Amino acid sequence: MTATRTGDPGLFGPGSVTWQAHGDPMMWVAGIRALYLQALHPRAVRGVMQNSDFRSDAWGRLLRTAAFVGTTTYGTTEAAERAGARVRKIHRMLGATDPETGERYGVDEPGLLLWVHCAEIDSYLHVLRRSGLPLTDAHADRYLAEHRHSARLVGLDPDAVPANRAELAAYFARVRPELAAGDEARQVDDFLLRPPVHPLLVPARELLWRRVAHLAYASLPPYAHELYGRPAPAPATVTRRLRGTGALLRAIPARLRWQLPPKHILRAMARLGPGARPAPYKLGP
Repeated sequence: MTATRTGDPGLFGPGSVTWQAHGDPMMWVAGIRALYLQALHPRAVRGVMQNSDFRSDAWGRLLRTAAFVGTTTYGTTEAAERAGARVRKIHRMLGATDPETGERYGVDEPGLLLWVHCAEIDSYLHVLRRSGLPLTDAHADRYLAEHRHSARLVGLDPDAVPANRAELAAYFARVRPELAAGDEARQVDDFLLRPPVHPLLVPARELLWRRVAHLAYASLPPYAHELYGRPAPAPATVTRRLRGTGALLRAIPARLRWQLPPKHILRAMARLGPGARPAPYKLGP
């Protein structure tokens, strides 16, 4: 019999799709896809580029995003709420200026927050499913409904957030005319292909990172390839590569992968017991 402990399950809990899905190593590929997609909204990416030195602190930004996702997924309810409060506080203080019109706007505009949220959640779901994680359509709808909680944390009205695949598809269809690959998107694209690293790490970047970045880019929707102006391999080839990469990464023992800081999953298991271990077979029908 699996030992369990009484503890705060957090926002989602071990019975959620999110709990099982976010322990998958393909989340890193999905996170890079999300950056590519988010950069295609000119107002949203301008808010990032005008408020941070993306190129010099991009690694820090990636790690902070990963930490936020880990905390909100596997942390206590209090920790998740604190993380959300920090994000909302930072967003309230930041703004951006449209260089063509001179308009000044806040980065916490609901429309911008919604784009960032939907691009991120869509990327997680798309990459995990396409790479072989056994998520059914029903699981996908549950996952999207669950992430109204994370949308609330960043300042969105949960009722305004897509709660299933049909609503998410309708959202992307509505926002599509606003998307473009402007100068800021090109800078993000350039960084993702050639991130700054120590000279001794350049060979590793060329061998490993570029392959991951190319795979994340290839998994984007066709309209994103059209906007960036760079073709992707045939969909069947992309799916085969995603599945191959997923199989390779999932072959690494989970306990070994979860040792990487900040160890959100191991801390959740210590709090809730070994029965809280995330695993695809626990997804249920």
